[in-house]
Amino acid sequence: MKPVQTKAEKPPFSYPVKVGNISANAVTVHVEADPTELKGLAELWKVLAVHSLKSEMQLSRWKKDGVRIKGRVEAEIEQACVVTLEPVTSKIDETFEQVFVPEGSKLARIVLSDTAEMVLDPEGPDAPETFEGDTIDAGEVVAEAVALAIDPYPRKEGIGLEDHLESDPSQEAARPSPFAALKDWKKKD
Repeated sequence: MKPVQTKAEKPPFSYPVKVGNISANAVTVHVEADPTELKGLAELWKVLAVHSLKSEMQLSRWKKDGVRIKGRVEAEIEQACVVTLEPVTSKIDETFEQVFVPEGSKLARIVLSDTAEMVLDPEGPDAPETFEGDTIDAGEVVAEAVALAIDPYPRKEGIGLEDHLESDPSQEAARPSPFAALKDWKKKD
């Protein structure tokens, strides 16, 4: 669920990392969104508000020319309840891991079996992402981890759909069945 953005458009939360500056030993980085970035993320994710977003991640080399970003993100967002439309606050606490390899790297190729079928392990790690140039945006990795964890159907505590039905079920029982109407129609012939 990557947000669609053009190359010229800057993402609302960004933390560019120069690949050449990453060593084999993991470096821990702490990032936190400022109020402008929080507002931009709320617009991107189509939620009422993003109150906080912070992450601690480790950046390290992967194999020869790849980069691994691994960490944890915590966020607090506010969405509209799907039943009452009242604000619902959600806390997100997720771990993430993403590997990046340069464009054209042998490590980015998709493995095919002897029958030319793509072999994917649903429980295995994700395939490496490719990057061009010498910079990776670790902020986008953090924002993507939160976007994937957002509840698409938030509900206020204790609210159920049965309390907000648009029609009365007792009136539904009084209506004749469409099949009963067909049965009567067939007898007329």
